[in-house]
Amino acid sequence: MAGAVTGGGGDDVHEENGVLFWINRSGFPMDECTWDQMWDHVSRNHPEGVRMTEKIRNSTSLPQVPAPQPPLNFPATVAIPERLERIQQYMTELEYNHTGTQFYEIRKNRPVTGLMECAKEMIREALPIKCLEAVILGIFLTNGMMGVERFPLSFKSIYNGHIYRHVVLGIYQGGRYGAIGMSRRDDLMYKPLEYESLTDVVLDFQKCYMRYWHDLRKVKVGLPVPHDQHSYEMISWKNLTLSMNRLSTKELTKQLEVHSRNMRAKAKSWIVNASGTKNIITHVDPVSLRDSPTKNRDPSPVRIAKVKSRSDPNPSRRNSNNTKGDYNVRI
Repeated sequence: MAGAVTGGGGDDVHEENGVLFWINRSGFPMDECTWDQMWDHVSRNHPEGVRMTEKIRNSTSLPQVPAPQPPLNFPATVAIPERLERIQQYMTELEYNHTGTQFYEIRKNRPVTGLMECAKEMIREALPIKCLEAVILGIFLTNGMMGVERFPLSFKSIYNGHIYRHVVLGIYQGGRYGAIGMSRRDDLMYKPLEYESLTDVVLDFQKCYMRYWHDLRKVKVGLPVPHDQHSYEMISWKNLTLSMNRLSTKELTKQLEVHSRNMRAKAKSWIVNASGTKNIITHVDPVSLRDSPTKNRDPSPVRIAKVKSRSDPNPSRRNSNNTKGDYNVRI
């Protein structure tokens, strides 16, 4: 699940469930420093330690992991709920990232166009992802779906004195709500498009948190995300903040219903042109690898084995001065 916040000076190191993890800011292919940091982290936290990492890095016969096919185009006859299910299945096939290194740098204050470039990179590299990356990927894959509104839905919970954070992509279409995303827990990501209200979705997430003895403290709901992947708008991540332990069910329902009406009034699946008529975005442009500078590059070595040896079989040890940072733990 997601995480805690403390102080520090490093930008690349974060914390997850009390364990430090790294963010890859070097892009792809990874630079040597990030690559070694990833292996060092794994060797210090895996039960088999260095023995396991050396076995993998020294292997000469690692199988190539097939990359799942992204659902970039749908026939017009495929219903929206089925499309969302296929998108969720694709993200599930990418798998949850347990390596201790977040492969993609997601800055929430970037405009939509920049975040969509990150989504294209996720499709090209086909590496495991976490919840925040899944939200960005979900936005990209649902761009252009007529009448579908997407909005961030964030959670803050407490378990055993630790703070955990999680985020999914809320979905509204045709009077029904749902969600797509990524989590270690199957019931904390995908919600089929069958809930009659946003309140029902939030209460269902709360019930699922209770199964894992988590106390859900806050829920934050954003506004609809533009369908234009070239938009310079920024995503509204928290237009409404709910304190779950202070609100009665009636008060919670009232606030969420007001917010739901506000979201429908600010629907982004329609574009109004200068003449005032509404034009519907009816397709998602597929990722064009022809324009990519990496078109002739081999698949990511991380995906080929998820843990493939590059050079030195002994992972370099990180300097202890780099173990502090601004922590942000995510499910």
